[in-house]
Amino acid sequence: MVLTGAGISAESGLRTFRAVEGLWEDHRIEDVATPEGYQRDRQLVHDFYNQRRAAAAAAKPNAAHLALAEFEAAFAGEFLLVTQNVDDLHARAGSKRVLAMHGQLNRMHCDNCGQVTDAPPVCRPDMRCQHCQAGLLRPHVVWFGEMPLFMEEISAALADCNLFIAIGTSGQVYPAAGFVRIAAAAGAHCIEANLEASAVAAGFDEQRLGLATEIVPQILAEIA
Repeated sequence: MVLTGAGISAESGLRTFRAVEGLWEDHRIEDVATPEGYQRDRQLVHDFYNQRRAAAAAAKPNAAHLALAEFEAAFAGEFLLVTQNVDDLHARAGSKRVLAMHGQLNRMHCDNCGQVTDAPPVCRPDMRCQHCQAGLLRPHVVWFGEMPLFMEEISAALADCNLFIAIGTSGQVYPAAGFVRIAAAAGAHCIEANLEASAVAAGFDEQRLGLATEIVPQILAEIA
């Protein structure tokens, strides 16, 4: 099982989420990454995610994304890639078994019935759900205070994996920050690949520090 965070997409030109300063792309997280912020100013939230969507669409998968896709294609065992990122760079690199636990920028969902649909390049606050005709469409992104997606499948994989690799994660955002503890308790060998040690670095058996584009292909080549 592989977990990826913002660090893997940073080398594709996408800025990492700066949790320490409480900012994301120079916006307060309370304004653009919470249900309350969405209720206060839907236009601001849609403008913010329209910009993020455009930036993600312009970015290209890097060597780390490609190495993971190539490894999955050649791997004889069971493989699961869980990403905290909301870009689609893993899918565009060719990864098949990907769970985007924090949602996807290129998707929308209805705030009434939950129906998920593709997002146009520019979304507006008045866009209504074509499924229930009642709700408004909002970014399909898990905000602070909301439950991450696919937790049942992720929990099952963590309990069953024998190798866990975390790439480009800060170890500050839960529940993902707790994944290493669960995997280790299940007997998995745990590797952290990061620019610097994460907040949960002590839980890993190995640390590989450096650029994801350099160390991820190396780690995967050793496993293969």
